[in-house]
Amino acid sequence: MNDHSPSDTDKPIDAVIERVRSVYGRWNRSTTVEQMRQDWDALFGASPVAAEVTAVDVGGVPAEWVHSEAVDADRIVLYFHGGGFQVGSPRSHRELMAHISAAASCRVLGVDYRLAPEHRFPAPLEDATAAYRWLLEAGHRPADIAFAGDSAGGGLALSTLLSLRDAGRPMPAAAVAMSPWTDLTVSGASYETRAAADPIHQRHLVQAMARGYLGPDGNPHNPLISPLFADLHGLPPLLIQVGDRETVLSDATDFADKARNAGVLVDLQVWDGMIHVFQQFPNDLPEARRALAGIGDFLRTHFGSRSIPQQGAGQ
Repeated sequence: MNDHSPSDTDKPIDAVIERVRSVYGRWNRSTTVEQMRQDWDALFGASPVAAEVTAVDVGGVPAEWVHSEAVDADRIVLYFHGGGFQVGSPRSHRELMAHISAAASCRVLGVDYRLAPEHRFPAPLEDATAAYRWLLEAGHRPADIAFAGDSAGGGLALSTLLSLRDAGRPMPAAAVAMSPWTDLTVSGASYETRAAADPIHQRHLVQAMARGYLGPDGNPHNPLISPLFADLHGLPPLLIQVGDRETVLSDATDFADKARNAGVLVDLQVWDGMIHVFQQFPNDLPEARRALAGIGDFLRTHFGSRSIPQQGAGQ
């Protein structure tokens, strides 16, 4: 999306960057994962949100309902938070989920999936599919459900779609991926071309997160780990938003190109001057507010528009 000039955003985005760096800057080799998780939840989840929040068990997986006023209770976004599969939680993403709820006039179900290094692949994917299965067993129509996620959670949303498709299960109406992590080989061109522009995520950090999720035996080329390497036919409509300053820019743009070539309807938005998951800062960035409004428009367009069954990979 090219209607935003850097001169409009330098001061607000710089303030956001300093907030994030204030957390990252305290971490070193001796910082425990538990401390990182507490810091991350404090950075993003310290303020109350303008939404109702209710804890719920979804087929043995903890989750949270988050919804603003005047929503259509039958329309649901199943949300997968980011954090490199090692940090993050529904708490850290409540504000983002609340804004999506308001923008799309729907309920949001945030999944508290298991995290690495205690629970490596395929634990998050198992929890994601269990949460979707719980919604279906509760009587919700696939056409009234959409997936959404950011960063690792964006990749998880896409991997979950692939797992459902390959199992011949009904697919949701659509999916939204914000700065999705789709390539755990960390080999995209933007790790070089955006290295100077990205103020936070450099290749060595992303590689460390990948190792934490995969463990010694994980294969980063597995399509359910790195959806970029999958056959992408048969996926529902996708909205992908990414910042132009991100080292993971290629994860988004390369996936979008491959999905389009497989016949998937993809709306790719590259936001000038923006950083990783800038949508988490709606109180600071007008771009975040516009991006969230666009997510709402996309979801409202696609809710209720998809037929239930999808063909499996071999059909």
